[in-house]
Amino acid sequence: MPDADFAIRRAQRHDLPALGRLGALLLRTHHGFDHQRFMAPGDRPEQGYAWFLGTQLERDDVAILVAERDGRVLGYAYAAIEPQSWKELRDEAGFVHDVIVDPDARGAGLGRALVDAAVRWIAGRGMPRVVLWTAARNQDAQRLFARLGFRSTMIEMTRELVSSEHS
Repeated sequence: MPDADFAIRRAQRHDLPALGRLGALLLRTHHGFDHQRFMAPGDRPEQGYAWFLGTQLERDDVAILVAERDGRVLGYAYAAIEPQSWKELRDEAGFVHDVIVDPDARGAGLGRALVDAAVRWIAGRGMPRVVLWTAARNQDAQRLFARLGFRSTMIEMTRELVSSEHS
């Protein structure tokens, strides 16, 4: 743990409201990057994300880790072991699906600590590599991931087939 004023731990069911709040922030941020590529937040993204992460908490192949300071969840990482994928041309690997830190808590090392903890969990599961995706416009995240040893391996490209008039 790089900073003694916060702790990284496994998420628990009572963390779901905070996870929902942070997951909704992640969803809104990505939708703001590209409203056609990323799903719209809808009316209740906090409840939706809390429900989704709640379905993942008890899985053996998933780790949801939280960064906590003074009893308050300030960030989380959602990591999983993903099976070999012929579709993605990828062997079994660890995957960091989400990393988000409350904007007021950024710059204190929480994101780095969450990714490091997720990578340790994945390594402990015997995985040879960790994969993650980041939005093309999320330069801050890309710099963090590069500092942590990640390299670019794929570029996702999207083409809209129907114009989005409601976005």
